[in-house]
Amino acid sequence: MIAKERPCIYIVSGGSGASGEQVVNTVLAQFQQSNFHVITVSNLRTRERIDAVISEAVEKQAVVVVTLVEVALNLYLVARAREHGVVCIDLMRELLDHVSAILGVQPAGHPGLYRKLHRDYFERVAAIEYTLAHDDGKDPAGWGDAEIILIGLSRVGKTPLSLYLSVLGWKVANIPIVMDLDIHPAVFELDTRRVIALVMHPGQLLTHRRLRIERMGLSGTSRYAQADHVREEVELMQELIARLSVISIDVTDAPIETSADRVMRVITRRFGEKVREI
Repeated sequence: MIAKERPCIYIVSGGSGASGEQVVNTVLAQFQQSNFHVITVSNLRTRERIDAVISEAVEKQAVVVVTLVEVALNLYLVARAREHGVVCIDLMRELLDHVSAILGVQPAGHPGLYRKLHRDYFERVAAIEYTLAHDDGKDPAGWGDAEIILIGLSRVGKTPLSLYLSVLGWKVANIPIVMDLDIHPAVFELDTRRVIALVMHPGQLLTHRRLRIERMGLSGTSRYAQADHVREEVELMQELIARLSVISIDVTDAPIETSADRVMRVITRRFGEKVREI
């Protein structure tokens, strides 16, 4: 018995394809058993790429969803799809034409214009997504893409500070330093100019850990929340800071806004004002 090939949808866009993806995924969510293969063709600028997409769509008997705003390319794609019997759904053209008729002006026809006009919003979303994906030492392969890297012992506040910074538009990775575990080799390959160590007075760190143990309902005899063990970890952290030659920020009794401001000042001083990419 020959296995049935997965149905396929091509999303064709002159920009990132995010608009088309959102619409398609919203529709597919209504069909829980659907097994569609969704392929996004972004930044399409030439007729040659359109011909290639149509050829693939013919071969896969796929549906093509279009969000091209450049008129000539849009018309060419729709015509080629019609010639080859490919189902083509244009998400933009009818509404663009209707709005154009109401206003009496032609659309700009610039791909990705919405993202450019709302650049800050999309940068913040990307920063938050990156930070969540690289919280608590996750995905070492992606640490090099961070704008800020926070390292520190458990309970010094790495995660809340990372998330606060991400809402302000910074991509932040945070890496826990644990006394009984080997430090990941990637830590020693980081751009140390972007690494900031968070340190805290042992007494306050001990208090935070004991509160955590209490909330988790664990035994109070855990080494994690014993004074001598905390002091040993603090010493380990100081040795690592010296070894890496990175700056440290004391977050003892510091509001998160104050700590964030100090971190941003360090990074801005080293790299200049944050450059926002389109």
